[in-house]
Amino acid sequence: MYKIKVITSHNFEVTKEDIETLDAIETAPNQFHILQNNKSIKVEITATNFNKKRYSVKVNNNTYEVDIYDALDQQIEALGFEIGASKQVNDIKAPMPGLILEISVEVGQEVKENDPLLILEAMKMENVINSPREGIIKSIQVKQGETVDKNALLIEFE
Repeated sequence: MYKIKVITSHNFEVTKEDIETLDAIETAPNQFHILQNNKSIKVEITATNFNKKRYSVKVNNNTYEVDIYDALDQQIEALGFEIGASKQVNDIKAPMPGLILEISVEVGQEVKENDPLLILEAMKMENVINSPREGIIKSIQVKQGETVDKNALLIEFE
């Protein structure tokens, strides 16, 4: 079961059965057509942050910030720990295999938390990898156009 929080005020629980019975068709990369209760809904994923499990989703021209919590996230939260609380991240690794589409930073550049670092294309989706903390870029281990494996080192902080 997944817990979904929309705009930090609306909470939903979604089961795997709910996902499997969803009548959705991908019409373009990150764009979907959904039928629900005989109503047509256009959905576009406009931004993703895998580190914080946050997505910006445009539904019929309204944009919503959506947080998705899986079973592990729910257990961590139940133990009283904040999800993503560790800010001492020194290495950014690929969350999944993919293609580096764009690198937005340079070695020596100072970045703030949530600044975009790079774009990783995976499963036909562009995923923006944002900085988990403030810091200075020590090294960039990949180049634009390069294919990376899951857990490959992408960027190091000083």
